[in-house]
Amino acid sequence: MKFNVNGIDKDILINLFQNMLKSRMIEEKMIILLRQGKVSKWFSGIGQEAISTGVTEALDSDEYILPLHRNLSVFTSRKVPLDRLFAQWQGKNEGFTKGRDRSFHFGTNEHKIVGMISHLGPQMGVACGIALSNKLKNNNQVTAVFTGDGGTSQGDFHEALNLASTWNLPVIFCIENNGYGLSTPVNEQYAIENLADRGDSYGIESHIIDGNNIIDVYSCVKSVVENMRKDSKPVLIEFKTFRMKGHEEASGQAYIDDSIIEEWAQKDPISHFELFLLKSKYLSKKEIDAIKASTSKEIDQNWSSANSYKEVDFNIENELGDVYKEHNEGKSDPKDESLREVRLVDSIKDGIYESMEQHDNLVIMGQDIAEYGGVFKVTDGLFDKYGKNRVLNTPLCESVILSSAYGLSVGGYKSIVEMQFADFVSSGFTAVVNLIAKSNYRWSQNSDIVVRMPCGGGVGAGPFHSQTNEVWFTKVPGLKVVYPSHPYEAKGLLNASIDDPNPVMYFEHKFLYRTVSEEIPSSRYTLELGKGKIRNIGSKVTIVSYGLGVHWALGLLDNYKNQEIEIIDLNTLVPWDKELVFNSVKKTGKVLLLGEDTLFNSYLGEISAVISEEIFEHLDAPIVRVGSLDTPVPFAKNLEEGFQASYKLKDKLDYLLNY
Repeated sequence: MKFNVNGIDKDILINLFQNMLKSRMIEEKMIILLRQGKVSKWFSGIGQEAISTGVTEALDSDEYILPLHRNLSVFTSRKVPLDRLFAQWQGKNEGFTKGRDRSFHFGTNEHKIVGMISHLGPQMGVACGIALSNKLKNNNQVTAVFTGDGGTSQGDFHEALNLASTWNLPVIFCIENNGYGLSTPVNEQYAIENLADRGDSYGIESHIIDGNNIIDVYSCVKSVVENMRKDSKPVLIEFKTFRMKGHEEASGQAYIDDSIIEEWAQKDPISHFELFLLKSKYLSKKEIDAIKASTSKEIDQNWSSANSYKEVDFNIENELGDVYKEHNEGKSDPKDESLREVRLVDSIKDGIYESMEQHDNLVIMGQDIAEYGGVFKVTDGLFDKYGKNRVLNTPLCESVILSSAYGLSVGGYKSIVEMQFADFVSSGFTAVVNLIAKSNYRWSQNSDIVVRMPCGGGVGAGPFHSQTNEVWFTKVPGLKVVYPSHPYEAKGLLNASIDDPNPVMYFEHKFLYRTVSEEIPSSRYTLELGKGKIRNIGSKVTIVSYGLGVHWALGLLDNYKNQEIEIIDLNTLVPWDKELVFNSVKKTGKVLLLGEDTLFNSYLGEISAVISEEIFEHLDAPIVRVGSLDTPVPFAKNLEEGFQASYKLKDKLDYLLNY
């Protein structure tokens, strides 16, 4: 193995060697400890240390790296304290996730590392978001993200490359091609010879590097970084390498021919570089022995320290308290008390404008939202006022845009992501429920994101454009879910959602956009999330609803005597106004839960269960749920009317009143 070290200082060469060596020695100890039952799992990067070390050392220490589970040297090269690393692997409080996640599933903003995401693909979108934040700050920083040969088959890989090339984002996409995705060889994963060839498809500069040659890795990445600082464009690098252990230690390597293992053993990155340093007289045998002894001592001392830390205790207040980032939300009154009549769509538009003015770090992204103004014209005119750096048209890639929004949050930005239709969020479901929702609980990195969700039926849009899919997200801890029915709440709750540093799924009913209007304050105000509203006072039965269901209930009032029906508009589903609902049900003794979603497993079932469990003795009749038919949303007018919950609402209400 040849090393061209021209122009590289001796101190850098020794540092590269020490960082590779430390990573290897930690791994060798962890494998022993795994067999002794002292750590629960280990994903080995033995044989791949040159890649992690070279990439990390080529970047500045304040530039973000997004490693995988075979990139221990990213952490050690960034001087992450070993006792905390060991405590992390033991699931102790002194680790980085307070015992809530394992191995390398953590990040540390102090060391500018965002740990691996098990679904792999979103990691590349997060890197795009961090790179975008750097570009908006004009700080001349780059971001590096790792994936394996297996991860390149995922859609997010292609979405991320497309986005990065389209937006000229300073991202280095590092592919560690070690020949196998767990046990599947590369010839069963893709049909091209080199993964780097995919860069051409996206207009991205690409390189193929010997991943076992530390100098080739370092020199290539260093050159790429220097060029990227002059010309902000993404680069794809494929590192050819091999993992000398199984996918994880317990899986073994029976599926790999022994001759292949032996061939790669002869290419060991550390032993080759050590021999080079000796022959070139950069280090003596005595100095190398001293480095190894010192490193061994450091590892043992820090392992001893980590062992001395107590096992993490379960504390319910701590667990629940970290699901969301703390936020002292509340109602804020408008500075201008003047009122004007606006439609629901315009109240949302006003909220976005006002919040863009309020937060200079707020970015909005979505398909066709810039010059075109969005398919519902909610963002019309926004691009003219705030420009392309804050109002970004995106390709059709919901998954990577949602992941990028998370990356923007890591970079200190707020973001609004518009789903063109709420139905389309399924293309980015992993990013929402597995990345964005869980982040604050996992490693105290909040997701400062509002996802706007134009939803619902009544407009003849058929099965792909008419769902009201709030229940997909009310189940997921870490998300807040807002669903207003009137312009006043729509604006106030949107502003509050944007102010909130936590992720909010904000549902906007398409049918109500231009059919509902009322007078609201002209200036900015906020309303507290989790507070419902009594839309009509009554004494005989309570209707609890949200969104279009509120208007269905209000439309029935003329059929009944005054003060019979109490209508509660939840406004927010997570959190929900339990106190308001309970007080009303205790007063009327009867409750009808109304929603537009299909009935089975709808959000209404949870409200019903809580009422039944906690205030059953106040009920004078069964809890009645009214939802839409358990079919996809049909297109034809008569079919859609029969599908919707409103079709059977009056009959169910009469049943309850006469019970």
